[in-house]
Amino acid sequence: MVKRTSFNHRNDAKTPDPGEAENELETQTLLNSESESGSGVVIIEKRTLIRDCLRRCIETGSELRVFPVSDIEEWLGIARTTPASLIILGLAGSSRGDDAQRDIARLAASSGGKPIVVISDGDDLEQIVGMLEGGVRGYIPTDLALDVAIEALRLIRAGGVYVPASSLVAARRTTEGCGPVTRRGTTTGIFTARQAAVVDALRRGKANKVIAYELKMRESTVKVHVRNIMKKLNAKNRTEVAFMANELLRAGEGATAMAAR
Repeated sequence: MVKRTSFNHRNDAKTPDPGEAENELETQTLLNSESESGSGVVIIEKRTLIRDCLRRCIETGSELRVFPVSDIEEWLGIARTTPASLIILGLAGSSRGDDAQRDIARLAASSGGKPIVVISDGDDLEQIVGMLEGGVRGYIPTDLALDVAIEALRLIRAGGVYVPASSLVAARRTTEGCGPVTRRGTTTGIFTARQAAVVDALRRGKANKVIAYELKMRESTVKVHVRNIMKKLNAKNRTEVAFMANELLRAGEGATAMAAR
């Protein structure tokens, strides 16, 4: 008589738990959503101490994740795999000017529509306007309180634009103090003091670098003034600006001579 022995096949593999699978899928979905929306902030700052301080301040004062890099090249190397929704460019006092404008233009061209914020010293409105025209969505001076700076970043991430009120107030006071210039018929009241000085330099055939040096401006600021002057005069180029400026000067001298008779 053969004794039959039954063997129960034991499956050591763990049966998938539907609940765990659902949780894993939900977690992956959240991670993908975070990556697509871009919840981080990139800080481009070559000064190590300033970069680390900015990172800690932003992470402490907000829910944002921070990706600190030392330069634009480093950022471009990780841009495709970094879920960032905001780019902060730190500028030292000596780096503002044409170099800064080139960096901003490069970032604007490669940011994929991500807003760019500049953190720098000072609150010169002409400089800020030049940066805004170059693609920047916000300018945060280093003397701004941390809480205000964090709120400014939130505003910019939401699609707004931030400019320090102190710059606007200072510019308004300067404008009210100077008023439109009317000297010697060069501008006949249609230009501000700075624009009038640039017009006079243009009619003398001076280059932007020379104008910037003589008027103690940045060359990028001179370019902004030239563009605004061309719009006001409806001029196509610098040559037409110079011609029209000379015509205004002759008209002003003629009116002065007639008044003296």
